[in-house]
Amino acid sequence: MSSFTDTTLDRMARYLQLASLFRNKIITGDWPVGGRIPNVADLAVDFEVARGTIREALGVLEDEGLIERFRAKGSFVRRTPKERSAHRLAIDWASLISAHEGADIEVLEQRDLDELPAFAAGEGEPAEHYTMMRRVHARDGHPYLAARFILDSELFKQGPPERFRHEATLPILHEIAGKRIARANQIMTLGSADREMAALLELPLNAPVAHVVRRAIDTSGKLIYVGEGIYRGDAVRLEIALI
Repeated sequence: MSSFTDTTLDRMARYLQLASLFRNKIITGDWPVGGRIPNVADLAVDFEVARGTIREALGVLEDEGLIERFRAKGSFVRRTPKERSAHRLAIDWASLISAHEGADIEVLEQRDLDELPAFAAGEGEPAEHYTMMRRVHARDGHPYLAARFILDSELFKQGPPERFRHEATLPILHEIAGKRIARANQIMTLGSADREMAALLELPLNAPVAHVVRRAIDTSGKLIYVGEGIYRGDAVRLEIALI
C-alpha cells in the first residue's frame, strides 16, 4: 500500500500554493487574458522552487481552463476564474439570522456531547447536554463555509432536529429561544486552510480562510449555543460602517 511522505506532502503544498498565487495574478490582471506568462525557468528562479513544481502549478491552472500551454511557444492566459459571489459576514444579530438564506446544507456529522470541547468552553455556565452537528454550506454548487454548531440538547429537540439538517441554525435558535438570549458575541480571526478544510471548501492547502466563533448565553447565564465556522477567504466580505 502506498503512502504519502512528509516530502511528498510538502511538495504538494508548494505547487498548490503556487497555483493559488498564479490564479490571483490572473484575477488582478498581472497576467492579462491573452498575454504570455513568464516561462518555467524564470518562474522557478523567481520562486526558488524546482521547475517540476512550477509545471505542476501551471498544470492546475490548465486543468481549470485558465491557461493554455504550447510547446516552444509558451503559456498563455485564456480566461479569468469564474467570479464567486461574496458572502457578507454580518456583525449584528438581526443580520446573522438571515445571512445564510438560500444556502444548500450538507450534514457531515451529528452526535451528543456530555461536555464542551476546549474552544467552546470558558464563557457562560454549561448546559447538562449538548448536540453537535457539522455541516457544509454551499451556493450555486460551490462550498463557502464549513461549520459546526453546539446547541443545548433541549433546544435541539425543540427545533425539531430535522430542521437543522436543511436550515441555517440561527433563524431556528431565534425562533425557539430568541427571548431567552441575554447576550451573544462573535469573534473572527484570519488563518489558512489545513488539509481537511482545503478538501471541504475546494481550496489549495494554506489558502486564506476566516475563522468565526459565535456564542449565545441565555438570561440564566447558561451557554446555549456555540457556532464555529471556517469561511473561504475569497468568498467572504466584512463591511463595517465607520461613520
